[in-house]
Amino acid sequence: MAWDTEGTRRKLQEAATVEFAAHGPDGTTMARIAERAGINKERLYKYFGDKQALFHTVLSDELAQLSAAVARPGGDYFEQIGEFAGRTFDYYASHPELARLLLWEGLAGEPFADEENRTQYYQRKAAIYAEAQANGNVGDGIAPDHLVLLVIGLAAWWFCVPQLAKMLTGAEADDEAEHHRRRATVVTAAQQLAAARS
Repeated sequence: MAWDTEGTRRKLQEAATVEFAAHGPDGTTMARIAERAGINKERLYKYFGDKQALFHTVLSDELAQLSAAVARPGGDYFEQIGEFAGRTFDYYASHPELARLLLWEGLAGEPFADEENRTQYYQRKAAIYAEAQANGNVGDGIAPDHLVLLVIGLAAWWFCVPQLAKMLTGAEADDEAEHHRRRATVVTAAQQLAAARS
């Protein structure tokens, strides 16, 4: 019987995502990941190397899925920036582990997962915003690199500090009306940031 290498890798990576999101890279053990997946620990090392390499693989894959889910051009610039923020909010809502993985990465410090490619990705996004500002399609009141970070932060912060969101709004994150209200706020705020003029 042939060994299902791809299926095994997928199971191990899914188990690692759950463990890393819950415990961070320092609090997670390779043995617990293998146990959760129901697969021999030696296979985990064989497919992914050490724990840091596995954490980087998990986070890089999660970010690639986010990027694919939110990258949909169309509409005017304000609509694009607002809807980019809205789609980012949607992704975090359906993948709350991503916020936790990013927080754990920040707490653990360098080296960061796929740092070179991620840096290039965000710098390209900032360059697009800078071009839109130069053409007068986006306000120039906020530097493009800061604008990118602020728009992403608008979408992601709800999931990084859900306790603060609950304290302020009095609503749970799974309250459907509140979810729609939060998304609409994210879109509107992103559009207003994009409209800011110096």
